[in-house]
Amino acid sequence: MKAYRASLLHFKGRDAVFEQDGLLVAGPNTQGRQVVQAIGSFQSLRSSYPDLPVEHLPGRIIAPGFVDMHIHFPQTDVMGLPADGLLPWLKNHTFPEEKRFAAPEYCAQAATFFIAELLRNGVTTALTFATSHRQSVDALLGEARKQSLRMVAGKVLMDQNAPDGLRDETKQSLVDTEALINKWHGIDRLGYAITPRFVPTSSAAQLQGAGVLAAKYPDVWIQSHVAENKDEIAWVKRLYPKARSYLSVYEQFGLLRPKAVYAHCIHIDDDDRALMRSTGTAAAVSPTSNLFLGSGYFDYRAADQAGFSYGLASDVGGGTSFSPFHTMLAAYYVGREGATKPGLSIKPQQLWWQHTAGAAQAMGLAGVVGNLQPGCEADFVIVNPQATPLLARKAARANNLDELLFALITLGDDRLIEKTVISQQLC
Repeated sequence: MKAYRASLLHFKGRDAVFEQDGLLVAGPNTQGRQVVQAIGSFQSLRSSYPDLPVEHLPGRIIAPGFVDMHIHFPQTDVMGLPADGLLPWLKNHTFPEEKRFAAPEYCAQAATFFIAELLRNGVTTALTFATSHRQSVDALLGEARKQSLRMVAGKVLMDQNAPDGLRDETKQSLVDTEALINKWHGIDRLGYAITPRFVPTSSAAQLQGAGVLAAKYPDVWIQSHVAENKDEIAWVKRLYPKARSYLSVYEQFGLLRPKAVYAHCIHIDDDDRALMRSTGTAAAVSPTSNLFLGSGYFDYRAADQAGFSYGLASDVGGGTSFSPFHTMLAAYYVGREGATKPGLSIKPQQLWWQHTAGAAQAMGLAGVVGNLQPGCEADFVIVNPQATPLLARKAARANNLDELLFALITLGDDRLIEKTVISQQLC
């Protein structure tokens, strides 16, 4: 066991709790996994652990590790490439890059860089797309296991409307998916996600097979995209003219349920939102990607009124940064413009919640990651509010927690993350 003394940020429900001079105690649970044992003020807790070593971190904030609900491992090197919109960007940049992952050695070096970048930015849990190549999943989850990261990933399913070198064969793609589930799901801190890329690139037979696997393995995740781009939606309408909506196609194949996460959910209606709530399906909100590709705005107000779960995601490489601070700031912009009645101002505590405890809850991992409550896995970041001269100046002038957090969100980047700690291992 070990104790850490610093300012502490964690959550009770959606509300942030800030302890100016706090103590976090971490140690093994009965299964041997490093978890938070106690959290509170230094003054109230220190006498309960008189002999425990304490790492004192003056001027620092310990906060939960960030949870990224939607990110593409093979798209690191297509970040920032220009495009006219989603579909041209996929055709001209993404698909050519993903073809390279047929080579195991390319997968391995990309996985090493990708996970190092997550950790450098304070991301300790991620729900991740690989490519349609089985070896891409092996490389990613193998490296995540080495680094003790909590990682959920899946082989992309795409057996139609995809280029040679990426298009898989329907039956074999499902065989490979089941083999990968049995190989990786539940190993250490790893999970598997059944991963149709999106409706246009999977045949009805492949989607049906994915639904069969989802029913057979109810503990695995499902991830895909929905209603990101109007051209994409029109394409789905041509493929499924009798479907009520894009989202309802996934329902038709049994792919909406708890632990199903759909990226974007921009151009959906109230019936879709009700469907997400009734099935326990969650949305991964990807604001930097949506702004970069001109896809549209997620409607926070309508989502909250409908009551379905959501959380934040970088969506690298359509997203423009691994940094959760950039993602939270973009979410603030989207909240101002994307509501049914524009002008919604998302509070800083809520932005932070959406990228930590809220995202964990949406993934079905509440009480496991994304928070520092007793029993949560001991994944946290050590934030240095003096990381830059401007941040130091703004932090010193903050009058309350919201002002402090908003300064970090608006002015912060990877430099704020002084250390990332995974299960008490410094990364």
